[in-house]
Amino acid sequence: MSDLKMHTANLVAKNIEKLTALFPNCITETRNEQGEIIKGVDFDLLRQELSSVLVEGEQERYTLNWVGKKESILAANAPIAKTLRPCREESVNFDTTENLFIEGDNLDALKLLQENYLGKVKMIYIDPPYNTGKDFIYSDNFAENIEEFLICSNQIDEDGNRLIANTESNGRFHSDWLSMMYSRLRLARNLLTDDGVIFISIDDNEQMNLRKVCDEILGEQNFVSHVIWKKKYGIQNDAKFFSTNHDFILIYSKNISKYRQNLLPRTEEQDKRYTNRDNDSRGVWKAGDLSVGRVTEKDIYEIITPSGRKVLPSNGRSWVVSQEKFLELVADNRIWFGEKGDNVPSIKKFLSEVKQGRTSSTIWEYTEVGHTDSASRDLKELMNNKQFFDYPKPVNLIKQALILGSNSEDLIMDFFSGSGTTAHAVMQLNAEDNGNRKFICVQLPEKTDEKSEAFKAGYSTIAEITKERIRRAGSQILQNLDENKSLDVGFRVLKIDSSNMKDIYYQPEQYDKTMLDQMVSHIKEDRTAEDLLFQVMLDWGVELALPIERKTIDGSEVYFVAGNTLVACFDKFTMNVVDEIAKIKPLRVVSTELAIMHDQDKTNIKERFKQLSSDTEVRFL
Repeated sequence: MSDLKMHTANLVAKNIEKLTALFPNCITETRNEQGEIIKGVDFDLLRQELSSVLVEGEQERYTLNWVGKKESILAANAPIAKTLRPCREESVNFDTTENLFIEGDNLDALKLLQENYLGKVKMIYIDPPYNTGKDFIYSDNFAENIEEFLICSNQIDEDGNRLIANTESNGRFHSDWLSMMYSRLRLARNLLTDDGVIFISIDDNEQMNLRKVCDEILGEQNFVSHVIWKKKYGIQNDAKFFSTNHDFILIYSKNISKYRQNLLPRTEEQDKRYTNRDNDSRGVWKAGDLSVGRVTEKDIYEIITPSGRKVLPSNGRSWVVSQEKFLELVADNRIWFGEKGDNVPSIKKFLSEVKQGRTSSTIWEYTEVGHTDSASRDLKELMNNKQFFDYPKPVNLIKQALILGSNSEDLIMDFFSGSGTTAHAVMQLNAEDNGNRKFICVQLPEKTDEKSEAFKAGYSTIAEITKERIRRAGSQILQNLDENKSLDVGFRVLKIDSSNMKDIYYQPEQYDKTMLDQMVSHIKEDRTAEDLLFQVMLDWGVELALPIERKTIDGSEVYFVAGNTLVACFDKFTMNVVDEIAKIKPLRVVSTELAIMHDQDKTNIKERFKQLSSDTEVRFL
């Protein structure tokens, strides 16, 4: 019935395909729960293929394990029959922006983005639930087999959420949190570029476990750093033992050999150390020690200053250069003897010759990147003096991560978007350095408490607050922007929903011919042409932030995605429309069976494109 699958990839099947190419002898046949013959893996044989010694049963090994780990792998791999529905009215600059805001479960979002953004995200920053016993985590209960899961993939509560309060009394307190993170990090890794990096905020509750999970998923060898952020400036005197004044940020690259970390901007204090006391044409400089703390006999020699003073290095030290090199430096006016010419010589280090930046420390001071109080205050001011979040991250904190881990044209992702600080930081940094970074933010429409200030202000979900914060941040940044500069402060809102297709689309064998004949369309009645367009973009692996243009051709509405990248017509798909579309040599064309008069028209249309635009791929829903 269909040329398009209209659901996310079956990652189990893809993994089996990869294993087939590498170890064809380990692939066998088995039966699923319906009795159908499918491909399977001989795991005993595969283990032997990957071992240089005889493998006999379970062996002791270093591993991190918990109750539910296998289920979290299943949750990550299982396909879903869902889609992303565009919401123009909640977006900002829908047609032109390159930013995305996805509303829904981030596990679903990560699955939906696997083909569109595979290996395209340069940097991920996330601030997941810290598992304090007071926050919520996702409850990913996927006990069904893949076939059942594909059809019944909307097994969520009445509000559309899979959230549970993970209290300390829960016997699976750590296990549930680990399962939640494990499945999402597995999928997130796929989206990173080969030189990509992920920053994860965490506190003491789970930082040790998170490190082990990241070691397993991202590779211990790809560990970059474990940063301490001093988030408070004062001491909490009512603390039981110690005042907790810090959080952690774990940093992992996808491939440490390809990751190149940027430098932080130099500070005014650093540059003030450079002066030009002798009016050197090469610019400002500072004096550096000419001696070094080691004894090398050949580098211990007498230096006579311009004033006639004889100088030797201090006991236990040598000069840093040979006598021959020293004379060359003197000739090049790179040695400073003081204004009177009788000082112990030092070497001139010019600002123009040092690194135009500074290496980051593993301790990030609140004086540089902000603290929790300043973050709360700034967000409160932005939101009409209303406090909607208890512990938002400072914009400068995320900006520092962005400076280190991304470049001006990169794609940034945050799938625990929360208060929207990452989107704010991306726009702010772009305004400061003329960059064109793009963001993808994901936030669950978690309901706000009816007693909360947010609910009273008219925000029924966290996602609503997040979107409003990004809108206001964008407007504020534009107000302070030079009028000659352009800046993308928009975002395209896409909401996760059930598939646009009826169940018959996925399991036609369950319907008899009479039922099929009576069904006008296998597309749900409440779905729009734009809904269909985005599901097709997902299915075809087309980036979701590409520009979309709508034109009317022969009375039919036609969508053009990034020029000729994808053309969609869900109105009457006549030969006149076909001929006009074919003129631009589109890469892909999609329509529906409802858009054509007769079944044979589908064949005729495909043949017409072969004649006029032979490289065009044509599909029908």
